[in-house]
Amino acid sequence: MSQTFRHPDILDIARREGKVTVEQLAAHFGVTLQTIRRDLTELAEANKLERVHGGAILPSGTTNIGYDERRNLNETAKLSIAKACAEHIPEGCSIFLNIGTSTEAVARQLLRHRDLMVVTNNMNVANILVENPDCQVIVTGGTVRRADGGLVGNITIDTIRQFKFDIAVIGCSAMDTDGDLLDFDTQEVGVSQTIISQSRKAFLVADHSKFARTAPARIASMRSLATIFTDKPLPDDLARRCRSWDTGVFVAG
Repeated sequence: MSQTFRHPDILDIARREGKVTVEQLAAHFGVTLQTIRRDLTELAEANKLERVHGGAILPSGTTNIGYDERRNLNETAKLSIAKACAEHIPEGCSIFLNIGTSTEAVARQLLRHRDLMVVTNNMNVANILVENPDCQVIVTGGTVRRADGGLVGNITIDTIRQFKFDIAVIGCSAMDTDGDLLDFDTQEVGVSQTIISQSRKAFLVADHSKFARTAPARIASMRSLATIFTDKPLPDDLARRCRSWDTGVFVAG
């Protein structure tokens, strides 16, 4: 396979996994490590990937990738994470589910839960949970973000402030090594901060690709979370920080 044909496949793998390694790609394509290093260098020079030790990651930026594309990223991991998170949500409680493909996956796992009240600013979540007759669904209102069916803005925040949730389930675009949760949309950040402040405990659902990404806007520190649900162990420094903050980490397998 020539490098012209390898490049799109390398980018597809990077989008699915969040990161690619030289050894992984060499084995996948049956070529030398040196050949893959050249491929990654060329993709980095074209600003399609960002080189890191031993491989490459999706480039840092100020805008997120498309919502439909995100839905297809790490689907198996998101399913495992969603199942684990749903198992920690008791029946008969109030929940907030925010914008994101991972929170949508959690919503699907709540279809058999009884006596729930779910508040959401995610119209996709509302459409999923309307199929559960034992779930009261409240939609916040706000400005519709056409790209993903999310509701943001001051109306959304004002609605959230009228509640005190037992559990909030949130997602994020990236996790910084210092333990900060990051996102791309400053309006969504304000909503997420309000969700956390109005919840007795907050769960984060995020697959391992978020470890390798970055985004410009800060939501909060992981110290404000009760539990992180993910599919691979956190980087060592981040895991130590979570232990010091008494933030639980559940690795779904």
